[in-house]
Amino acid sequence: MEKPVVSIIMGSDSDLPVMQQARDILIEFNVSHEITIVSAHRTPQRLFEFAENAHKRGIKVVIAGAGGAAHLPGMVAAISPLPVIGVPVKSSNSIDGWDSVLSILQMPGGVPVATVALNGAKNAGLLAVQILSAGNDELRDRMIAYKEKLNSEVMGKLEGFAK
Repeated sequence: MEKPVVSIIMGSDSDLPVMQQARDILIEFNVSHEITIVSAHRTPQRLFEFAENAHKRGIKVVIAGAGGAAHLPGMVAAISPLPVIGVPVKSSNSIDGWDSVLSILQMPGGVPVATVALNGAKNAGLLAVQILSAGNDELRDRMIAYKEKLNSEVMGKLEGFAK
């Protein structure tokens, strides 16, 4: 198997249905990846080891999903030199997801986390592909084709509205 360049991490296995959307995009674009659980609160040593070593293992982008207090993306961004894309997850212990959104979005200066919409793991996957495509012409061409396909789908639907 090819060495992963994107790491999808989540705070709990209950986040998997949301985070699977990012994985599906990476599979569609044939981007090598890994997926695992790293809990900021329940496995802090695992979090530190992951964040300190991901770039040494060849990871280029981290997609981190978490619900509730959602410290995982920010903590990884605080430790790792890699770009981190945060996915706020509306979990069972969440306050309509707002706690997760604000925990990931409101990072202090110097510790950026690119944040997508609540349960927006699909966009996190797409953003990871776009980040990687900055240095990969083949991947960039596949992203251009993906966007052209989106455009064609919408334009095809418009034909029915024009009458």
